[in-house]
Amino acid sequence: MARYTGAVCRLCRREGQKLFLKGDRCYSDKCSVGRRSYAPGQHGQGRKKTSEYGLQLRAKQKARRFYGIIENQFHHYFEMAERKVGVTGENLLRILESRLDNIVYRVGFASSRAEARQLVVHGHFEVNGSRVDIPSYLVKSGDIITLCEKSRSSEKMKAVMEANSGRPAPQWIDVNRDAFEAKIINLPERDMIDSPIEEQLIVEFYSK
Repeated sequence: MARYTGAVCRLCRREGQKLFLKGDRCYSDKCSVGRRSYAPGQHGQGRKKTSEYGLQLRAKQKARRFYGIIENQFHHYFEMAERKVGVTGENLLRILESRLDNIVYRVGFASSRAEARQLVVHGHFEVNGSRVDIPSYLVKSGDIITLCEKSRSSEKMKAVMEANSGRPAPQWIDVNRDAFEAKIINLPERDMIDSPIEEQLIVEFYSK
């Protein structure tokens, strides 16, 4: 399955809530969800009765779109979560949160996950001193993510960092913006993750 390249605001409208896929636009009056809260398409305003399966499917699709992950990779993460000790749904969210592109976004080094993914691919970040250009790289407790030395003088990066300087970092990440550095204190527990994801419905969806 190829990555979605269409209008991302349609994805938010389809899920009926903001998924914060377009950075600053999502916080402005231009946000499509605020202006047109119904689903896209000619039948978007019709009232539909959603089945139990439909709720589970929507929960899975919302999680995929929120983190910007294709179907096969998302299913792979679910299988990883099943093999780990603990609650499968919480394990899945912990895996999704530990992606490098998500970390870059969470600490304010990018305005959206899509932008974070692009910055990682272009080699702007290092993990423990080694350059990593794989957005799906899973960080571990104790890892240190830094902006590459050459990228620190980039006007683009300076603008992004300044625009997101007021965004609070998750409590499980220690951020030093002056040093362009973020350290993973530990991987998050469920109550530390503010994602609008209903992980139990996802578990039920894949358990059928």
